[in-house]
Amino acid sequence: MSTSSNEKKLANAIRFLSMDAVEQAKSGHPGAPMGMAEIASALWRQHLSHNPSNPSWANRDRFVLSNGHASMLIYSLLHLAGYDLSIDDLKTFRQMGSRTPGHPESHMTPGVETTTGPLGQGLGNAVGMALAEKLLAQHFNRPGHAIVDHYTWVFLGDGCLMEGVSHEAASLAGVWGLNKLVCFYDDNGISIDGHVEGWFRDDTAGRFRAYGWQVIENVDGHDVEAVERAVKEAKQANKPVLVICKTTIGEGSPNKAGTHDVHGAPLGADEIAACRNQLGWSHAPFEVPADVRQAWDMRSTGQQLEDDWNRLFAAYRVEHPQLAAEFERRMAGKLSSDWTATRDALWQLMSEQDSAVATRKASQQCLDVLVAALPEMLGGSADLTGSNLTNGKSSRAWHDVESEAGVAANYISYGVREFGMVAIMNGAALHGGFMPYGGTFAVFSDYSRNGIRMSALMQQRVVHVLTHDSIGLGEDGPTHQPIEHAASLRIIPGLDLWRPADAFETAVAWTSALERQDGPSALMLSRQSLPPSAAARQAKAADIARGAYVLSETTTQAQAVIIATGSEVHLALEAQKELAEAGVQVRVVSMPCSRRFDMQEQSWRDSVLPTGIPRLAVEAAHPDFWRKYVGLEGSVLGIDTFGESAPAGDLYKHFKLDAGNIVAEVRKLIS
Repeated sequence: MSTSSNEKKLANAIRFLSMDAVEQAKSGHPGAPMGMAEIASALWRQHLSHNPSNPSWANRDRFVLSNGHASMLIYSLLHLAGYDLSIDDLKTFRQMGSRTPGHPESHMTPGVETTTGPLGQGLGNAVGMALAEKLLAQHFNRPGHAIVDHYTWVFLGDGCLMEGVSHEAASLAGVWGLNKLVCFYDDNGISIDGHVEGWFRDDTAGRFRAYGWQVIENVDGHDVEAVERAVKEAKQANKPVLVICKTTIGEGSPNKAGTHDVHGAPLGADEIAACRNQLGWSHAPFEVPADVRQAWDMRSTGQQLEDDWNRLFAAYRVEHPQLAAEFERRMAGKLSSDWTATRDALWQLMSEQDSAVATRKASQQCLDVLVAALPEMLGGSADLTGSNLTNGKSSRAWHDVESEAGVAANYISYGVREFGMVAIMNGAALHGGFMPYGGTFAVFSDYSRNGIRMSALMQQRVVHVLTHDSIGLGEDGPTHQPIEHAASLRIIPGLDLWRPADAFETAVAWTSALERQDGPSALMLSRQSLPPSAAARQAKAADIARGAYVLSETTTQAQAVIIATGSEVHLALEAQKELAEAGVQVRVVSMPCSRRFDMQEQSWRDSVLPTGIPRLAVEAAHPDFWRKYVGLEGSVLGIDTFGESAPAGDLYKHFKLDAGNIVAEVRKLIS
């Protein structure tokens, strides 16, 4: 081992801040921060390009702690490097309102690039970040002006590599040749249940080589110089790199190092005292000596790095003013200056749709306009492009354009990797410069659900395109027919789920998703063609964007209200007509996005769903979600069993989701 006493002292600052914070919180994971301290010190002090005074600097390196349970590692690093994270913040680790929560949260702590904790997703996010860097460089860089030129660094553990999403993401990273992605594998052989050889015996090096990665093996993770040599080698690679670092979990703990006892529990006062004695750290809890603080402070170095880049960008702006302005706009997440005109033209175009069309096809017609107008849209599909219809006329697939100078792909074929796709989309959104969207069948959102949840938790503008939204897909049968999925997705906090009824509502759903800057949207779209609604074409787009609106009423004195979404809206209109002919007057409300409706002022909600009138909700999905809108006196027509394999029309009749049954249910309500 060639780690100097000074380097060991710098690493020990991480160790003791981590164990002190976990001890004070009486919970947490001290083992990984203690075991990865030298790896972190070597990377952060010598190779990470960042500016603690400006965590949002566009050309910074991205650092991802995929094994997010080791959160005190990144909090210690951020504090020591000079980010706006005080010692008091560390002292409130895992407490209510703290900026140092139990797992890193990108929207809470300056310098945290992504929310990690669900293992493996950090690696997927990092692949998305490295992909974003490569695509932006292809699009914006010019000879002598490499304004996009940075690395994505990842720390990960055994648990990350066990999770399936890491396999999906790593495979794609190899296919894409993401040579500025470098991962450090904390190979300590321990997880919560103990020594991992009982359940994890992969040839990790062989697996990653098979993915197309360069692998640097047998690196002593406690030897700073060995880690630095690996970093230098990794920077010369023409493919993603996995650095396998052999470490001891809880390094420095005399009695618990190398065991699962140090993985996820405080060391205890006696063991921490023994650590201080063994490592020669005589300082009080949370105390860092001045010389160590000075050696760790990266603010001056970081500011110099950003100043150098600012001079480079100033020269770039002189030679390429339009590109410079576009780069700044995209990194700021702002829509183009002509967005309003683009949006209004799209609304007009789709309102003129006069033939039956599947909303998945209407979505593609929207993309023909949107992708051409917004170069930051990064589309894709999990091997279902021809079914999801997620490619527009201006979509450029990766394999078609990756070698063309100055032109970047804007469409990705992710293969059959739903979870990996969503994790990568989240990473691209977090990186900045892109508005990712990706498609799969609605029923397969189960595979990617945790990634969708993370989109919402991190408040990222990501669009999840979920086609084949109901029993309307027909003959593929119950394995492919979503029943509980709409309700399940609607209850994810912060996720806008849109289920449009026709082409016009689809256009409003798309523009609403793109205008939103505080979270993701999901579009559930039909396989089967749906008739255009004359009433919808006459509605105001702004009213549709409120999430629910009065689509049709035959009188101001309605006897009942029918609430419907998606492919069931035209059935509600048919029932309304039949009831009117029999002298029964009903209002039809289209509710394409329940969350948007719930956010409206009470006066709007009351105007759409007036009190004192019985309500019937109709959706080819699980009925329970709709109880909150219809109340105890109302009724729901839905499906609470799995589907069947048959033509769509037969299925709707079988499950009693046709106009006749809607009429009968309304008559029951008002009798």
